[in-house]
Amino acid sequence: MSEAAADGIQEFKEFEAGDKSRTYRHSTSHLMAQAVQHLFPEAKFGIGPAIDNGFYYDIDLEHRFTEEDLAAIEKEMKKLSKANLPIERFELPRAEAVKYMEERQEPYKVELINELPEDAVISFYKQGDFTDLCAGPHLGSTGAIKAFKLLSVAGAYWRGDEKNKMLQRIYGTSFPKQSMLEDYLNMMEEAKKRDHRKIGREMDLFALYDEGPGFPFFMPRGMVIRNELEAFWRQAHAERGYQEVRTPLILSEDLWHRSGHWDHYQNNMYFTKIDEADYAIKPMNCPGAMLVYKRRMYSYRDFPIRMGELGQVHRHELSGALHGLMRVRTFTQDDAHIFMLPEQIKEEIKGVIEFIDYVYGLFGFKYHVELSTRPQDAMGSQEDWDMATDALREAMEEKGMSFIVNEGDGAFYGPKIDFHLEDCIGRTWQCGTIQLDFQMPQRFDLTYVGSDGEKHRPVMIHRVIFGSIERFIGILTEHFAGKFPLWLAPVQVKILTVTERFNDYAYELEKQFRAAGLRTEVDGRNEKIGYKIREARNQRDPYILVVGEKEAEAGTVSVRSSKEGELGEMSPAELTARLRKEIEDKAC
Repeated sequence: MSEAAADGIQEFKEFEAGDKSRTYRHSTSHLMAQAVQHLFPEAKFGIGPAIDNGFYYDIDLEHRFTEEDLAAIEKEMKKLSKANLPIERFELPRAEAVKYMEERQEPYKVELINELPEDAVISFYKQGDFTDLCAGPHLGSTGAIKAFKLLSVAGAYWRGDEKNKMLQRIYGTSFPKQSMLEDYLNMMEEAKKRDHRKIGREMDLFALYDEGPGFPFFMPRGMVIRNELEAFWRQAHAERGYQEVRTPLILSEDLWHRSGHWDHYQNNMYFTKIDEADYAIKPMNCPGAMLVYKRRMYSYRDFPIRMGELGQVHRHELSGALHGLMRVRTFTQDDAHIFMLPEQIKEEIKGVIEFIDYVYGLFGFKYHVELSTRPQDAMGSQEDWDMATDALREAMEEKGMSFIVNEGDGAFYGPKIDFHLEDCIGRTWQCGTIQLDFQMPQRFDLTYVGSDGEKHRPVMIHRVIFGSIERFIGILTEHFAGKFPLWLAPVQVKILTVTERFNDYAYELEKQFRAAGLRTEVDGRNEKIGYKIREARNQRDPYILVVGEKEAEAGTVSVRSSKEGELGEMSPAELTARLRKEIEDKAC
């Protein structure tokens, strides 16, 4: 990335970091809706919020929006921006607000207003001939909206419920400077080139079929990456005192009532019957970990107890939300459940923070952290929540970490720390999480024998680092543009023969490299060497070796690195030593 592009991305990030960006984007969504109303007077409007990196508006219209329509809407938006219309707030009692929206034939707005309390005062924002139901805040005028771009159209069920009507959702983004918009669009173009679905097809890593929407298939090359990640995970956890467990995919419905998932998560679960009894396919691993803990009585001397599980879970996602490996219906969480004494909480949290920092640093990821607090549907007392939230906050402060507080976004059983990692083109992905839980041990009556000989209640941490193996592979694919670090690369050494005469030498080299633990393939086809090189590059193979008459006679190989270019001739032993060190160092 050029220095100018990096400066643009930094400016973009600073704009994104504050509340100003959301006010700016929300005002732009109203500008877009006004333009749509001018061009398509029959349109009915749902909601139009600001979102990360942009905004959208849900619209009910029989006409299907096209690329030409988006261009026309943008043109109308520019006229409205140039007109510099003042954006003015006014309020109405609920009954008057309903009448006001009924007169404008906006059924979705009427539905939203009717759900508010009868004594509520409803706020609206008006700009020229367009008025919208909105809590605000907004910019002072349409002229303050300088640079914008409409990006795409997608289907979206009204209020996210597949039983409701499918509306059209127009996505867009906006910035206070044209240069910021251009830098962001350039970043998005780069993201398209790195799309893990495209690279996954080209490298034959994974596939998604109509026979199993949201249920990915991993091909042999993709399994190499997956197995290497899991092997690394197991070794790193063993070194830190974790014991690996595995819990069943299907467990009785009663268990999910006990855990609280039935009340808080059942719409995302799959169910089945076995021997006339009701069972659920697990959406999370934690209730199984509770049963593992309960198999025996622990002493206070046994703590902390760290259980790790690469557990496959299933969650029902709407078909419109599915996206490659990033949003699927089955995935493997790299879960861990740490049971501890109350006095061990802070040190265990700091230990997990250090572990996550080590893993992300290995892949070259920067990250930022958010502390999410008690949601409205929380289980447990305020006292427990305050204690858990304070423990997370104090652990981060003692580690010298800066963090954002994300009010009301905790899990239903406890507050959490979320790690948002940043890839090489500036996008962020939420992966790791640390959740402190006082509720599950109570609901499952987990106990241990304390130093006083009495039974006490342990505290537990839920945590993931990758988040899910599938999604992390998708992120890595895009971060490295398919050019994985050598230790993860499906094929580490690709040997290309100039002609078939040198195949015997190539296969002898393959045997040597494989004996040294290097994943090696030979391309001995009767094709031109230029074609073979291009194909190996498209496969993102990290080391390409060309062997012809000169190399066969000298017992050498001509080496090309995908990162460093031509490296010249080397002996097989010299290259093996170089590659083994690169693998052992897990160099990026």
